[in-house]
Amino acid sequence: MENKKAFFNHFNINVSDIEKSAGFYGRALGLKKVGGIDSPDGSFKIAYLGDGETPFRLELTWLRDKKGKYDLGDNESHLCMTVRGDYGKWREFHKKMGCVCFENFDMDLYFIEDPDGYWIEILSESRK
Repeated sequence: MENKKAFFNHFNINVSDIEKSAGFYGRALGLKKVGGIDSPDGSFKIAYLGDGETPFRLELTWLRDKKGKYDLGDNESHLCMTVRGDYGKWREFHKKMGCVCFENFDMDLYFIEDPDGYWIEILSESRK
């Protein structure tokens, strides 16, 4: 495996309403659908979202037989997104959306929450 590198392809989250979640990620972060799979029997749907600049994709999976939101328990894993442009305007935009769920001014970061309760850390481009 010398001189070979692995790179991130996608990260999956299960969602209760794929259209609502795709809409949230589109509005909140500008992610767009770049692919998807609908099972022939209707038991699942997958939507791949991307930023149009990197190969990384967020995979949203909807399962027909799952009712309601997923129990995320004490899991503290999260996505982290870097936003371009005026960081303060992003924060205000997310506050107006009502999705800011935690702010840490000392570390200059905040989190937004998607419709299923997943947290996304937001960083400025200068912080990375």
